[in-house]
This record gives sequence, structure tokens and C-alpha cells, in this order.
Amino acid sequence: MAPLAPLSEEPISEADPKSIKNLSKRTHSFRAWIANHLISHNKSDLRILLSVVGCPLSPVPVLPSPPRNVASTAEYIIQQFRATTGCAKIEGGVKTMYAAGRVQLAMWGPGNRTAERRHAGCFVVWQLMPNMWLVEMAVSGHKIMAGSNGHVAWRRTPWVGAHAARGGVRPLRRTLQGLDPVSIAAVFSPAQHMGEKFIGEEDCFVLKLDVDNSTLSNWGDSTAEVIKHNMFGFFSQRSGLLVRLEDTQLTRIQSPGAEAMYWETTISSSIEDYRMVDGVAIAHSGRSTVSLVRFGFGVKANRVLTQMEEVWSIDDVVFNVPGLSIDSFIPPEEVQRSNIYDLSYDEPR
Repeated sequence: MAPLAPLSEEPISEADPKSIKNLSKRTHSFRAWIANHLISHNKSDLRILLSVVGCPLSPVPVLPSPPRNVASTAEYIIQQFRATTGCAKIEGGVKTMYAAGRVQLAMWGPGNRTAERRHAGCFVVWQLMPNMWLVEMAVSGHKIMAGSNGHVAWRRTPWVGAHAARGGVRPLRRTLQGLDPVSIAAVFSPAQHMGEKFIGEEDCFVLKLDVDNSTLSNWGDSTAEVIKHNMFGFFSQRSGLLVRLEDTQLTRIQSPGAEAMYWETTISSSIEDYRMVDGVAIAHSGRSTVSLVRFGFGVKANRVLTQMEEVWSIDDVVFNVPGLSIDSFIPPEEVQRSNIYDLSYDEPR
């Protein structure tokens, strides 16, 4: 499914422990996982939720420095966002950030408009600007972690272990949901202005980011090919703040001798309750909905297979955390032994 994050974030089969040691050989896991879990809707719903919603990444990296001259509508919108949130107050002066919050997760399948059960939990995020971060999330007795040391991103779950990302380092999507205005401005600085749209009662500017083909090619493997991925930011014309974030990924799955199957994953996040923290506007609550659609041979076109929801709130945000250093972001040993980890240090920086 590869939902919106090149952390190899398709749901992962937890059955074979050998796959943890050799992820490159796990070419059949995606189809087997779908057959065993999503279609049957068994008791592993929480694992599905955490795999998809827990720690997704942004599809695009943070640029070294956002443009400062206002030469287009999109750049004007970002400059307005920077001024409203007070980005300039922390750029250069803030090196680290800590945030703690709570989540509620839910999932339901076709024909069910209400979730059968909601899972409550909490999370913490540490960040060393701009590309080092670590997140821990605990929900209903399960704990997952993800991180980046500035060269490679990784994730660890109890049912698979630790594994490295494909395609380089990107910010955590959660920080783009109003938690890190500096990264939001940097990520959307090269975006295209697509017009205006009403979101609820807000008249918003729409900015669009498309992921280029060379980046998409780095996300795939022998059975999964990411065909397209785009992200939209909706910025209020009244306040200048980011109030909605949407991204969609289309993935083609095909094993040898089988018909191709297509999966479209869409995450839509509403961002609310901006509050001032040390002079910077930080969003303190929101809601994300996820739709997974599959189509292809033998499947009804555009049939929604399952939907997910995350409701979150932020309890605490602290800048310039004492004692937080690069040693806090060292990946697990399994990740350091992976081929992806070695390649990340060979790529140009």
C-alpha cells in the first residue's frame, strides 16, 4: 500500500522473523499482508492503524533555505504564513524542539460508516533542526518508533523490528500538521498556486507539490512501483495559517505471473487550535482521515477498501531542549547494518 511515506510504509507482514534481517527479500509481503489482514478485517486492526497512520513522512524534503524574494503568488502565500506564525523568531535561534500529545485511532471497512473501536494513546516528538527527529507513539499496549539522523529515516515496530527508509530523508508528516512552521514554509516554498477553495468556512489559497519521477523511482522495489504522489496545502486567506493538508499516492503492485493491482492512498488532515508558544503559532489539535482504494483486474473501480481516522491534540511544546544532541538520533543497529543505510552516506549531500 505504501501509504504516503517512503519508509517502506506499506503494511508489513509480521509472520516471518527472517524478513527483519533481510528486507530486500520481502517482495511478497504486500500482497500476503492484504490477503491476510485488510480483506479479512481480523484482530490486527491496531497494527494496521499504526503501520499506516502512526509515523508517515512528508513526500518532499525540507529545502536548505526558503526563498525570501516575493516573486510569485505561491511565495507571497508562504511569506504571509511565515509572518503570521512568527517563523523568523525561531529561525537560527532555535536548534531543538520537543512536543508531547495524545491520539485516538479508529478504522472501519466497506459499508461501515462508524468505527467499531477507538484506540487511545500518546506520542512524543524530538527534533534537531532541520532533518534530525525522533517520534515515539504508544497506543493500547503497542509502541512504535521512527527517526531520522539526517541521512536515513527508519521505523521500528514490535511485529517487524527496525527497518530503514527508501528514498532519503524527509520531515515527519506530523510536524507539517502545524507543529513546525519553519519546516512547513520550507517544504511548500517551491509549490505551485492552484487557485482558491473553501475549507469549512475558510476561503483558502491552494498550494500543490508534485513529487518528481526520479524521487518516486527510489521508493519502489521489484513488486511495488509508486506512480505518483502529490501534496496540497490549504492556507487561510483570512489568517494566513495552514488549515488543511492533503496528499495522495498511487502505487502499482504486481508479482510475477499475477495481474497488476493499483492502490490509491489519501490522507487528509484538518489543522486547528493555533496557540502562541514563545511567540510562535503552533497548531494544538487536528484530525486526519485516510482512505485506501484499490482497483485493477477483478476489482470494482474505485472501491474503498478501508478507512482510518486519527484525532490528535498537543499538550506541550518546548524549544531548545537542554541536553538534546546528535547522539539522541542514532538509528538502531539493524538499520545501521542495512544496505539502504550504507547507500545514504554514498549519496551527494
